[in-house]
Amino acid sequence: MRVQDPPAYVPSERRLAREAYRRSRARRSLLIATASTLAVAAVLYVVITGSPGWPVTQKTFFSGHYAREALSPVLHGFVLNLELLAICGPLVLVLGLLIAAARTLRGPVFLPVRILATAYVDFFRGFPLIILILLTVFGVPALQLQGVTNDPIILGGAALVISYSAYVAEVFRAGIESVHPSQRAAARSLGLSYAKTMRFVVLPQAVRRVVPALVNDMASLQKDTGLVYLGGAIDAVAAAHIMVASSFNYTPLVVAGLGFVILTVPMTRYADWLTRRMDARSAQGGAV
Repeated sequence: MRVQDPPAYVPSERRLAREAYRRSRARRSLLIATASTLAVAAVLYVVITGSPGWPVTQKTFFSGHYAREALSPVLHGFVLNLELLAICGPLVLVLGLLIAAARTLRGPVFLPVRILATAYVDFFRGFPLIILILLTVFGVPALQLQGVTNDPIILGGAALVISYSAYVAEVFRAGIESVHPSQRAAARSLGLSYAKTMRFVVLPQAVRRVVPALVNDMASLQKDTGLVYLGGAIDAVAAAHIMVASSFNYTPLVVAGLGFVILTVPMTRYADWLTRRMDARSAQGGAV
């Protein structure tokens, strides 16, 4: 006996009406958002281009001629910024994780370690990065230590790692502290040591929860790699500064700034996407 196929699904009139209403609301929201965006852009354009000093500002900061001249040296300098990010980023993550682990050690015997880690975080989070770079780039060579490099790129990168690891350590610590203590207790009751509990139970959850914040820190680090020019390194900012010094036109700096924006936007959008994804999983009761 042949089994008959089930009847094809036919949505009800109420469902069709509801979906049509949602589509109309989405179109209405899109039209309103587009109109408001265009209106704000038009107002800004009229206000800026209609200001009395706009011709001078345009010539000084937005010259097409100097922008074309600056494009090649600025892009060449960006290679150094990307190299610094590729090297300093992993070092910041590793050092920040070690400091966070030191701050969360249990037991009175680890009190000196916790104090040192806390002092490191408190000091370098409050110390201005520009001053730290200047002290590192110019202060370390002044000590004339044997075997210590005088390369401003390496010393500037070291200053970036020291400063950003203090911020990243607090991000990691927040993730570690967010794991419920019952999970530590359950892992220890199963016979796992403290190190294995951290490695297999706590850290995987902690790192997953703070990934969006870490991406934001990496975006900030990418921008601040431009500060190594203070020590004499020729990165994108330094290349722009050299052109400004010879032409007295600030357009090369604007070009360098836009380059950092172009590099930062994808990282920021990725952090937003991760945040929305984790919020959605939390709302559904999934693992986070």
